[in-house]
Amino acid sequence: MSQAIPDTHRILTIEDAAELQLNQRHVLRLESRMKNVEGEGEIPIRELVRNSLRMRPDRIIVGEVRGAEALDMLQAMNTGHDGSLCTVHANSPRDAMSRIETMVLMAGYDLPVHAIRAQVSSALDLVVHLERLEDGSRRVTSITEVQRMESDVITLQELFKFRVHEKADDGTITGALQSTGLRPSAVAKFERRGVVIPPSIFQDVPRIHDANALQARTGT
Repeated sequence: MSQAIPDTHRILTIEDAAELQLNQRHVLRLESRMKNVEGEGEIPIRELVRNSLRMRPDRIIVGEVRGAEALDMLQAMNTGHDGSLCTVHANSPRDAMSRIETMVLMAGYDLPVHAIRAQVSSALDLVVHLERLEDGSRRVTSITEVQRMESDVITLQELFKFRVHEKADDGTITGALQSTGLRPSAVAKFERRGVVIPPSIFQDVPRIHDANALQARTGT
């Protein structure tokens, strides 16, 4: 039985299980499906990503990219789906680039490495890296801009880095993101859409949010 594919102007989410809680209007959720007991009926993430392009969404959010669907996600980001998001498990922003490259090769096409890296550098603007710290908390520890290719290497520029201010006796870590003083070229994309980002946010100024640490530094 054939089904009509709706023409969406919603945010479209693709997950193994619908977990994302988005409060915006016009959100359409797609879920993958495992094989049944007869070994049939599987709907993998990659198939959902490819079919979602026919629905013409404004943005695509993939809960986790972990296979050949990476290629289709890059194609979507490079063909007018600005603002799309996906999650990749990696130890660092640089490792994330390598992992995406590996997953694209899993699609089965004999693509040259230079072409894959060119697709990655063109599709991605920012990498927001989260880590589990020693106290068990999850923090954003780095915000890195993906720049263009230099020779055969994707250039990365770290914009914000997590700085530890204090470790309490119980192991709790106090800290905050601190600007590296570099201004991203992606700011122009925000400005074209009417989003104004104050230049002061990119100034390399320590941000101390803990009163005890501030008193220790100033002697007051």
